[in-house]
Amino acid sequence: MSATLMLGLVLTIVATSFVSGIFGMAGGLILMGVLLAMLPLPEAMALHAVTQMASNGWRGLLWARHVRGRAAATFLAGCALAFALWMLWRYIPSKAIAFLLLGLSPFVIRLVPVERRPDPDRLGHGLLCGSASMTLMLLAGVSGPLIDTYFLGGRLDRRQIVATKAVCQVASHAAKLVYFGSLVGAATSLDARMAAAAIAASMAGTSLARPVLERLSESQYRQWASHIITAIAAVYLAQGGYLLVRP
Repeated sequence: MSATLMLGLVLTIVATSFVSGIFGMAGGLILMGVLLAMLPLPEAMALHAVTQMASNGWRGLLWARHVRGRAAATFLAGCALAFALWMLWRYIPSKAIAFLLLGLSPFVIRLVPVERRPDPDRLGHGLLCGSASMTLMLLAGVSGPLIDTYFLGGRLDRRQIVATKAVCQVASHAAKLVYFGSLVGAATSLDARMAAAAIAASMAGTSLARPVLERLSESQYRQWASHIITAIAAVYLAQGGYLLVRP
């Protein structure tokens, strides 16, 4: 990997980790799009997993006292169930399908009636959303829009959302690394220097975001999160559509 490419990726990781550090979302979506555009899909998935495990793990430690254990446990149980099933299939999607899934997911969730939307305080919702999120994680590399809807649907405040989602995402991205790393050999193709730089960059961006999150109000947090997800999803739909129809 060239020094120029590494520098560009490191700066992108700092920026996207900063966004994720504030909203607990969106940064991973942006980074996944950049990696898919610059690297082969399996390698992009593996590097994204390493970066997000570091970013979310550090974020979880920074906000550890705000983690909601029950919401995380039920969600991760659903993730484990879906992961076990996907390990039997070992399917790797095309880049076009990955982009389309990333773009469609937030709009599909918004079609669900308000009274039926996921609630992290309900056991069945956690299992269902965990399974669906792991499926989307292994198909598209991220499950941001779905897991964001799960946590935004309940009565958790912004710190609890960021902290609890971080714990869930560490496990989810670890599963993705196993899936794309061990199964298709992507882990062995990763540049060790790039992986180390990605971990450091993600922790730096996450740390810079903490004071910004402290200053946001609950209404500002939810409003900005919704707008950011919609904008990113629209870009991914356009990119996926282009890849699907181009000669």
